[in-house]
Amino acid sequence: MSKTFPQNEIKDVEYRLKSIFGGSVGNLVEWYDWYTYSAFALYFSPAFFPNSNPTAQLLDTAGIFAVGFLMRPIGGWLFGSIADKFGRKRSMTLSVLIMAIGSLIIGLTPGYKQIGIAAPLLLIFARLIQGLSTGGEYGTSATYLSEMATRKHRGFYSSFQYVTLIGGQLLALGIQLILQNWLLTPAELHEWGWRIPFFIGAILSFIALYLRRHIDETTAFKSKQSADKKSGIAVLLQYPKEVFTVVGLTLGGTIAFYTFSTYMQKFLVNTVHLSKETSTTLSFISLLVFALMQPLFGLLSDKIGRKPLLIGFGVLGTLCTYPILTSLTHETNTTIIFFLMIAALIIVSGYTSINAVVKAELFPAEIRALGVGLPYALTVAIFGGTAEYFALWFKNIGHESYFYWYVTGCILISLILYTTMKDTKHHSKIED
Repeated sequence: MSKTFPQNEIKDVEYRLKSIFGGSVGNLVEWYDWYTYSAFALYFSPAFFPNSNPTAQLLDTAGIFAVGFLMRPIGGWLFGSIADKFGRKRSMTLSVLIMAIGSLIIGLTPGYKQIGIAAPLLLIFARLIQGLSTGGEYGTSATYLSEMATRKHRGFYSSFQYVTLIGGQLLALGIQLILQNWLLTPAELHEWGWRIPFFIGAILSFIALYLRRHIDETTAFKSKQSADKKSGIAVLLQYPKEVFTVVGLTLGGTIAFYTFSTYMQKFLVNTVHLSKETSTTLSFISLLVFALMQPLFGLLSDKIGRKPLLIGFGVLGTLCTYPILTSLTHETNTTIIFFLMIAALIIVSGYTSINAVVKAELFPAEIRALGVGLPYALTVAIFGGTAEYFALWFKNIGHESYFYWYVTGCILISLILYTTMKDTKHHSKIED
């Protein structure tokens, strides 16, 4: 006998999917704009920094990459407060608009030869704007997707935040591959072609702005609004344990994520000595596999809980980070290099697939977006944003392996927290 579904259940599923799609697409565009800077730094760094040493040039661009992270806590506070007071939808719409402005500034800024020191200063300003936007995006979108999902499938649906986050990287790398292999010569890419992806990002941001204007607000926010509950920093301070948990959750995970995703492309060129084209291709394929893994891990967390996945990441990350990075430095076979990259990303998936929902499940509705966004942004600004800079700095002083131990140590600290925290699948405050 065939199973039938009531009309209201079908409409409910359609409503949730439409909202999750709208929120996720905007998230993808936001992170595309953010990662385009990192993906094309190999090409535009000489335009802004007149230094003949490639590592020094990358160090300068990595420094500005880190500077962008300084604005993320402010963005986490600003947009988290807006989301908790005026709605998740309004906050996400505003953040994607600001990201478009930052991308346009980078795309239009002349090089150092044309305007001197004003060039890197404008680059810094643009990254500060993008950092503000990105800082607000994470907490609000994590809250929105978690609140839109049903309890039974919350890990699965929330995992799409990192699907689209990684998708932003993939889109940036995909455009880079097209420009590298089919449309432009290396000289053209270094001279002016690197500007193209920033213009594309601005256009996509306006498309995402349109989509987000037509998504629905979450029931959790509407219920909180009708109850007229207070929000803001003063309320957040009433949840010190939850704030500390977000910081501990994020510490090892964000460093591992930026090491094996964002920084890996430069690592393959600068340390493993692969060509830029080969590095981009390997990064693209590995990140595609990484994105596809997120819903599977999210679905697994709905079955067995969030805590086992976090502990798995902590244990394997602590034991395997140094061996994987060391093996990559000595390897020349691209197939082996690829599988080492995949192994690292499988380990990191234990964190990335569920970290958003775990944080959202810690806080009540009136403080959820700020509670997720601000402590996360602070941790990422201090540790995630500086990961690439530290990696290049250690290499520059001749002790690159110190960075491998640094990543390992941070994952170990997070592992200690994972073993002591409650499993939020069974102690979620979203249902409250």
